[in-house]
Amino acid sequence: MQFPTTLFLLLFILAFFPPVFNTIISLPLIFLQLPFTFLLGSSSTSHQHQQQPTEVIPAICSPYLSQSTPHTSTAASMSWTQKTINLSAKSRGSYLVTEDITSQLPELKNYKIGLLNLFLQHTSAALSLNENYDDDVRKDMSDALDRIAPEAGKSNPSLYRHDDEGPDDMPAHIKSALIGASLSIPIKDGKLAMGTWQGIWYLEFRKARHSRRVVATIQGEKM
Repeated sequence: MQFPTTLFLLLFILAFFPPVFNTIISLPLIFLQLPFTFLLGSSSTSHQHQQQPTEVIPAICSPYLSQSTPHTSTAASMSWTQKTINLSAKSRGSYLVTEDITSQLPELKNYKIGLLNLFLQHTSAALSLNENYDDDVRKDMSDALDRIAPEAGKSNPSLYRHDDEGPDDMPAHIKSALIGASLSIPIKDGKLAMGTWQGIWYLEFRKARHSRRVVATIQGEKM
């Protein structure tokens, strides 16, 4: 009579307490899995213990460490120099000033590699890199810019609104915007790394003579 009672009890639990029934049924399986779980856990722990030295090696040889080391070294050896250069007063025209610039920057010879930035502090003149040999190139350039931005004349007196400093005022601003007020030139072994036929031009767009200032900034690694 004990078996029917046990069966009745199980059916009663199944009908009214299904979660309890599932737990009772699962108990034998849980006890059977314990030895295997223990063996697998021991094997996994042993494997992880053996792999610990290997996990330390990537941390030491991390690519992030290898990349950051030269960057830090380069940053520490970088140097800056800045000064203002005065250009001789000139009237309208294009002028080769490479030697005028470099003669006022003896610091260049101290740099193994770097950049020279030249910034003209004016709005009616410009700087450019161009032909350093034939003078006619500079004359042609000035003539071409005069055709692009001509002065207002009798035939077109209302060509520009802005003429506070004369008829050449607004054309000078236009030419300055077209050519630009700054240059960046690479430095290599203490010299400007320009091409064979390249030179630094100073372009003056006003008829009257004007003195111009250029801020020279050198950034690079010294010898």
